Amino acid sequence: MVQVSQISLLKTAVLPRTTAVTQISLILSGTVFLAAMAQISFPIPGSPVPFTGQTLGVLLLGTAYGASLGFSTMAFYLLMGILGAPIFASGSHGLERVVGATGGYLVGMLLSTLVIGALAGRKWDQKIKTVIPTMLIGNVIVFSVGLFWLHQYTGESWSWTFEKGLTPFILGELLKIAIASTTLPVVWRLVSKR
Repeated sequence: MVQVSQISLLKTAVLPRTTAVTQISLILSGTVFLAAMAQISFPIPGSPVPFTGQTLGVLLLGTAYGASLGFSTMAFYLLMGILGAPIFASGSHGLERVVGATGGYLVGMLLSTLVIGALAGRKWDQKIKTVIPTMLIGNVIVFSVGLFWLHQYTGESWSWTFEKGLTPFILGELLKIAIASTTLPVVWRLVSKR
């Protein structure tokens, strides 16, 4: 039996031994999870970017799966959406979603899974004092890439970009960070007691 205190990833704590079939199953279930979170979607008046539950999904999945599996899962999710699976926000799909106005946020999510997964590999998701910065870093990556991309794609001013691509999301993102930051340490405590 593996001691939970020595384990750095939640995936490994729950599934100490994995096979190729297990890995594929995790990628598929992670993709379904991200797709479900993307369907929690509300349009923002005047903005091409909707508010979705997707960022929360990325934060939870990236830390639970770690850098490699989290990145692979997010990449598979993007590929399936590009190929026509209706798994992006509001059941949308296609290459336009990834190269269009919202594409930067999706690419930011891909990069975010890599970084927060690496931090989780260093046990940053296990304690409240380190999980909050991990979630903040993840969100900063998503929105930095998203805002830069939105600015380039629309040709609008930076003030418009921040007004339409960041400001309406701040409260919701803080709530998502709070949910992820409180959930992960609790889950780790429960797993440790098994």
